[in-house]
Amino acid sequence: MATSNTRREMDRNLLTEEETAEYISMSRGFLRIARCNTADKKRTSGPPFIKIGRAVRYKKSELDKWLDRRTVSTHE
Repeated sequence: MATSNTRREMDRNLLTEEETAEYISMSRGFLRIARCNTADKKRTSGPPFIKIGRAVRYKKSELDKWLDRRTVSTHE
C-alpha cells in the first residue's frame, strides 16, 4: 500500500483535463477530440492519458515527452 507521501507525490504528477489544458496551453476541447482520435493515424495524436472509470488523468512526465516530440527546430 502506498504511503501518504507517495500518494501525494503521485497526485501531483497526475493532472486533470483542465490542469493539462492549462499546462500545455491547449483547450479542453482539443484534449477531448484527441482522445477520440487516438486510433486514427491520420489525425493529430494527443498526449497519452490514463482512464480510470470515467476519470481521465495525464501524467506530467508523459506530457513533457509529448511536447518534446513536437518541438520543431528551425535551420538558420
